[in-house]
Amino acid sequence: MMAYEFSPTSVSPEHIKKYAQLLSFVFKETNKFTPEFLDWQYAKNPQGQVVGYDAYANNELAAHYVTIPVVYTINGIATKGLLSLNTATHPHHQGKGLFTQLANKTYTLGKELGYQFIIGVANQNSTPGFLKKLGFYLISSLDVKIGLGKIHTRTHQHYQLQSFWNKESMSWRLANPAANYLRSGECIYTNTNKLSIHALMCTLKPDMNNIIPPSKKLIPFKTWIGIDAKKEFKGLYFKLPEKLKPSPLNLIFKDLTGQFPIFNKDHVRFDLIDFDAY
Repeated sequence: MMAYEFSPTSVSPEHIKKYAQLLSFVFKETNKFTPEFLDWQYAKNPQGQVVGYDAYANNELAAHYVTIPVVYTINGIATKGLLSLNTATHPHHQGKGLFTQLANKTYTLGKELGYQFIIGVANQNSTPGFLKKLGFYLISSLDVKIGLGKIHTRTHQHYQLQSFWNKESMSWRLANPAANYLRSGECIYTNTNKLSIHALMCTLKPDMNNIIPPSKKLIPFKTWIGIDAKKEFKGLYFKLPEKLKPSPLNLIFKDLTGQFPIFNKDHVRFDLIDFDAY
């Protein structure tokens, strides 16, 4: 049986390069996992550096799992948590239970550092592992709506659970080197590269509009992916049925403190800006 050594994720240039190589090797369908992207995601987040664990075999990186710091308002109180993100295991080391070990070590470290919850978006394949092995529960699958017209977000509405962005953290998020964003009014969009459809990332607060210059590009066809029972769709929109989604995206939550209620999707707001799809 192969012996593995475990160590917390590092943001040194040498480690960032190793993570980029492993993630690019495992996820060949994307080219976003460059050292520049990971340095932005892991080291430059104003909420704090990445929290994660790595597994090594004979000094070679065998598996990698990370979370990044986030702030959410929970019943109106700003609360520090972690967003579950990148995970990869080299094919030579799969089937060894490394992901579960790395995740548990990451969550223990996160709790020691004062983070109170883990939130994430899991696909259909990974959801059962998070729920059965790692103590998460499912809030809801994300809704997908596509159509023409305005999408209105009531930024003053109260939710039990919603992300908190300030000017500094939003400036960092919109500096993603692997994405291109544009602003129309107070709305931030990104091109999905599918039939000229743009995805709504978020609605900026008025004091954040100067983070990104306005665009004159017309955006007739829009999609929205997230959870928000209070969002208003003015125009012609239809909800994509579950069976038509390429892979349902599930919002999952893990309480590290035992003090939070079970969140119902009717009282949760979660937008594309809140995870790493774009």
